[in-house]
Amino acid sequence: MPDLLIELFSEEIPARMQAKAAKDLQQLVTNGLVDAGLTYASAGAFSTPRRLTLSVEGLTAESPNTREERKGPKVGAPDPAIDGFCRGAGVSRDDLQVRDTGKGEVYFAVIEKTGRPADDIIAEVLEATVRSFPWPKSMRWGSGSLKWVRPLHSILCILTDEAGATVVPVDVDGIVSSDVTKGHRFLAPDAFSVVSFDDYEAKLKRAKVVLRADERADMIWSEASNQAFAAGLELVEDKGLLAEVAGLVEWPVVLMGTIAEDFRSLPPEVLTASMKEHQKFFSVRDKTGQVVRFVTVANRETADNGATILAGNQKVLFARLSDAKFFWENDLRVAKKGGTEWTDALRKVTFHNKLGTVAELVDRMAKLSAEVAPLVGADADEAEAAARFAKADLSSEMIYEFPDLQGLMGRYYAKEAGLSDAVAAAAEEHYSPLGPSDDVPTAPVSVAVALAEKLDKLTGFWAIDEKPTGSKDPFALRRAALGVIRLVLENTLTLKLSGFVKDADLLSFFHDRLKVYLRDEGISHDVIDASLAMPGSDDLLLLVNRARALAAFLKTDDGENLIQGFKRANNILSQAEEKDGVEYSFGADIKFAEEDAEKALFAALDAADAKIAPAMASEDFAAAMSAMADLRAPIDAFFEAVQINADTELLRRNRLNLLHRIRTICLSVADLRKLEG
Repeated sequence: MPDLLIELFSEEIPARMQAKAAKDLQQLVTNGLVDAGLTYASAGAFSTPRRLTLSVEGLTAESPNTREERKGPKVGAPDPAIDGFCRGAGVSRDDLQVRDTGKGEVYFAVIEKTGRPADDIIAEVLEATVRSFPWPKSMRWGSGSLKWVRPLHSILCILTDEAGATVVPVDVDGIVSSDVTKGHRFLAPDAFSVVSFDDYEAKLKRAKVVLRADERADMIWSEASNQAFAAGLELVEDKGLLAEVAGLVEWPVVLMGTIAEDFRSLPPEVLTASMKEHQKFFSVRDKTGQVVRFVTVANRETADNGATILAGNQKVLFARLSDAKFFWENDLRVAKKGGTEWTDALRKVTFHNKLGTVAELVDRMAKLSAEVAPLVGADADEAEAAARFAKADLSSEMIYEFPDLQGLMGRYYAKEAGLSDAVAAAAEEHYSPLGPSDDVPTAPVSVAVALAEKLDKLTGFWAIDEKPTGSKDPFALRRAALGVIRLVLENTLTLKLSGFVKDADLLSFFHDRLKVYLRDEGISHDVIDASLAMPGSDDLLLLVNRARALAAFLKTDDGENLIQGFKRANNILSQAEEKDGVEYSFGADIKFAEEDAEKALFAALDAADAKIAPAMASEDFAAAMSAMADLRAPIDAFFEAVQINADTELLRRNRLNLLHRIRTICLSVADLRKLEG
């Protein structure tokens, strides 16, 4: 079975588009081949700045012959109906067959198609793929109509089998396929032919092109780390930047330069942000955390070992860092005056046209922070002060230039303004957590302001009916709700949401996000529903502790069997109450018990109730579940030995009242009726 190799060779493809483009190429081509009747064993796509490559192994040499029988209209049907059927089937009227189906004679079309060679199919699929490729942005060049992300120079397309390689003839706007490609633009620009994917990859490497993006990334990281280690320094990890830089070079050459002393007074985060944003440089820090050097990745080797490249980069870097230093020094002057210039400026910044300015947002946050503070162990005045300064850095020059540093720069500026360490920390941490893996603040003032910021956002957007819908969540309200949940749970806070959330729909939204959060712990939605049905569902910590204890209980044999016993008791009782039109809640009397198992259940229920009631009062759910587990054996024995619907009505009613007591005691722990299975 032949192997297919495709390369689309062009001018430089933006790094951010390469990975998706490689996936799109694989999907479009392989789907097209399969739709045309070909099958394959495996496929892989690759990208460099100047090429997209697809390798398909184990491709069938031709599509199979097919025979399809298509049922048409009845004989005697109107001519337009028959003619339309013929057009759809691609046959003439003379080709139709007449068959008796038992319900009259019907026309049938037999459509037979002969298999096609793989190269014919590949040519069609590849041309269609190139012409309809889903680039985020594309361009035209020359006089042709073809659009590509950058001018497309050549197409390599070959099929390789035991007999050797053959070129699949493809012509897209005058670009004719061949078995030829080129190496590195500067280091090995000559063309060469290939006969297979292995030959292609090996020859590319000899021509100073590393085909695989992950291999280029590994080369960059390994060499950069080694150079930093040799200098007694540490390379600052940045996976996103590494992936981007790997898409900028075909033959990575790592160079390390020095940051001038003039700029080392800048916060390390500013240096890192400036170098990453403008130059795509990695930061290198010393043991104190100060950024003292940088790593850049060139696309070529030079006779002077990169000295000229480094000199040019350092010249540009000097200008960029001079700008950053200018912003920093201007901001420091404002911060040392207390930052009032920034907070005043927030009155002119709209947060949302229905929710007012950022200054009004800050006022709401400040009041809410003071309310939340006692509940999280924070000083109310300090929490309010922190909230009032938390958004100040949004008006600073540094954040205008580097928006990703918001909050972090607020911490620096708060310290320069003479505010406490707790206030400074809250300025940085009040946005957190930003995602499921982000750290959660633990300092009380930070927690208070972080909760206030998220609760205000949620209640505000709910009030103006700007709620998440489907996959759309433009204001990141799902993330805000998850942030509240994590802040409460990971800081073990007793916080009743109903004190801050008056909208029942918003409280339900919190519960939905909690289900998603607990699902990652392996807690099923029905366990959460069983806990939600109990009092205190607005207390997230109480709710989760109950759900976790119930989930752990259900994993035991006693738990699983007790639930079945409870459901049996509840079903019998519910049916009897519906039939008799009464509720059997009058209290069972042990003096009417006849069977030993019946008497034992009375005693077991008394013992369990004596343990469960105080355990629930103290929110010791594990103890309550343990006491409930003790009921498993007595309930099982009761159902084995005792007939509920006794001949004597007094016995029947007493036993139904006993079932009611089982239900009452079990439902005091969680609403077990919500459990599935």
